[in-house]
Amino acid sequence: MRKLVYYIATTLDGFIAGPDGADPTGPDGFWPISADYLEHLVAHYPETLPGPARAALSITAEGTHFDTVLEGRRSYEIGLKAGITDAYPHLRHLVFSRTLTESPDPAIEVLAADPVQTVRELKRENGKDIWLVGGGELAGALYGEIDRLILKVGPLTIGTGIPLFSHTAAFDPRNWKLTDHTVLDSGAAFLTYDRPTDPGE
Repeated sequence: MRKLVYYIATTLDGFIAGPDGADPTGPDGFWPISADYLEHLVAHYPETLPGPARAALSITAEGTHFDTVLEGRRSYEIGLKAGITDAYPHLRHLVFSRTLTESPDPAIEVLAADPVQTVRELKRENGKDIWLVGGGELAGALYGEIDRLILKVGPLTIGTGIPLFSHTAAFDPRNWKLTDHTVLDSGAAFLTYDRPTDPGE
């Protein structure tokens, strides 16, 4: 069965964006992208780079992890404000929103449906894993469905901002098993945690 993977960049203090929700890696962002960080993404997660970045870097590799990406409206609108209607044209792209009445791009599937039920249906389909790109609200709604966390931990703190999971997520403590880790010379770390299938693990 396909896994739902929350693959996300986070600060040391657990924030995925600043208080305004803007792209932390954008022109006015606070998150510097080091050369080794970008090299690691290109080598191991090429499908998670946005289309314009893939074009600029001449990346054509499909990648081995994901063929579907999910995001909430606020996360999606970061790209829209930059004039990008589909940041991941190489992936099946679903956006969850109750306020977007029609898709700004023919390749984007806008869904007002329950994300939990949708994810359960997606998991039963054939294919690669499903990438939950964010934001915090959608991650909170899907908290119980996440099978794997891949945290791109930057060597910085910001004090406050948008957390990994919104405060509306249910209180549901979970233990995770560290299954892979890479620490770069720049100080960034890629940490992979899987949810144990056996509660006793």
